[in-house]
Amino acid sequence: MFTKFYETMIADERWMLIVEGLGNTILIALCAILIGTFIGCVLALFKLSKNIVLRGIATTYTTIIRGIPLATQLMIFYFVIFAKVGIPSVAVAIIGFGINSGAYVTEIFRAGIQGVDIGQTEAGRSLGLSKRQTMIKIVLPQAVKSVLPTYTSEFIALIKETSIVSFITVMDLTKAGDMIRNATYDPWTPLFTAAVIYLALTYGLTKLFAVLERRLARSDRG
Repeated sequence: MFTKFYETMIADERWMLIVEGLGNTILIALCAILIGTFIGCVLALFKLSKNIVLRGIATTYTTIIRGIPLATQLMIFYFVIFAKVGIPSVAVAIIGFGINSGAYVTEIFRAGIQGVDIGQTEAGRSLGLSKRQTMIKIVLPQAVKSVLPTYTSEFIALIKETSIVSFITVMDLTKAGDMIRNATYDPWTPLFTAAVIYLALTYGLTKLFAVLERRLARSDRG
């Protein structure tokens, strides 16, 4: 078994493809969640606004993005929107995943904000805080804690979803395993290696986020 692994992965330094693919996977997921978080914060507030135009923008965005498959969105960005711009495919993947994630983060944050007891807002206003100050200092901190499990799940799901970036010629972890399979005619070793790395990455993040959630819970009790 070790001999087979050596011949497939170590010989000719094919493992470097796995390293490069893993790097792209992590880069795309991290950048996309940052973009998605920014979009989600803004559009969640739009959805809760009394302004019908802002609510309409947020609702239209989330409806369209959540209603179209992510693979289709990526190909539209790559082959249509950015086809003649010359943007690297990795950057297109980051933009595409970020915009897609933003629609889901919007709903996560909206639900978190609406889940905060209205009494908290009333208490802030009674203390002389403006509506904006109440939102920033009282509502948002509580909303963030309540949505953290769902938000972290979105990030973990995003890492796994990056496996479709090969549709736009990006070499991610899955594509790297597939390239090694094509070169060696050994489907088991490279694809199983990629699967194990995905599992280790998502399991590790799950445990890390669980620790963070427990610490936040203890700080609330303290």
